[in-house]
Amino acid sequence: MTQRPSGLASTALSVGVLIVAMFSFQASASIAVGLFGRIGPSATAGLRLLMGAAMLAAVFRPWRTWPSGAAWRPILAYGVSMGIMNNLFYNALARVPLGLAVALEFTGPLAVAMAGSRRPIDFVWIALAIGGLLLILRPGQASTGALDPLGVVLALAAGVCWALYIIFGQQAGGLHGMQSTALGMIIASLIGTPLGLWQAGAAILSPQVLLIGAAIGFLGSAFPYALEMVALTRLPSRTFGTLMSLEPAVGALAGAVLLNQRLSLAQWLAIGAVVAASAGATATIRQKTPLISGDL
Repeated sequence: MTQRPSGLASTALSVGVLIVAMFSFQASASIAVGLFGRIGPSATAGLRLLMGAAMLAAVFRPWRTWPSGAAWRPILAYGVSMGIMNNLFYNALARVPLGLAVALEFTGPLAVAMAGSRRPIDFVWIALAIGGLLLILRPGQASTGALDPLGVVLALAAGVCWALYIIFGQQAGGLHGMQSTALGMIIASLIGTPLGLWQAGAAILSPQVLLIGAAIGFLGSAFPYALEMVALTRLPSRTFGTLMSLEPAVGALAGAVLLNQRLSLAQWLAIGAVVAASAGATATIRQKTPLISGDL
């Protein structure tokens, strides 16, 4: 007779699965950086979206339950925000280290979580987030040089799109679940792929580029989404959100190991402040919209 795993073992397994999903996202971003020199960041983002859309469509077959007319509005907004977010984020990655780009982009989800906060403890997380941003943006970074201003603006703009992605994604997902995710990814690819073709031209059709693009799509979409679904069914939503708050730290580690990106002590402290603000907000702020959702 097979014995079911204990609650502690199931939780530990779910936490491990979620951590693997986070590293998969960041590994995808690290591999993507390697393509920038060949086809550019916009083309890489478009290729990732195209490959991810094909994989999600094959798994979830969204055409089986076609949304109604009214349901298309949040799905379209969700897909458009996803497409623009990916393009902005990859262009930021071409200019800003991975961990810092993720931390800057996290301002979007944090703003969603903190909107309407009124309790004193909520302002602690706001102060931590602002402090982290000030550390990231402070002039004269001793060991890494000043950050590219355009890269910072692009990462923050990606954060705005992430906030919209979460808001519209909650509306779209509440109607059709993962089928909406697949449809949103298809819409995002329809935005990102033409931009990529315009930037890279025929170079994007190279077999080696397509193979790397498939790896980016798998590691950045299909594989982590599947793992997150496993974790979501076994972890309380606040625990899930708190763990996902580690994403900037995971991004910084991936950047250090895979891209040899070295951050200063102040920048590591800044990432720690953003992680603490995100985790604290997830744990204490009364919110209707989930703090962290889906795709980087």
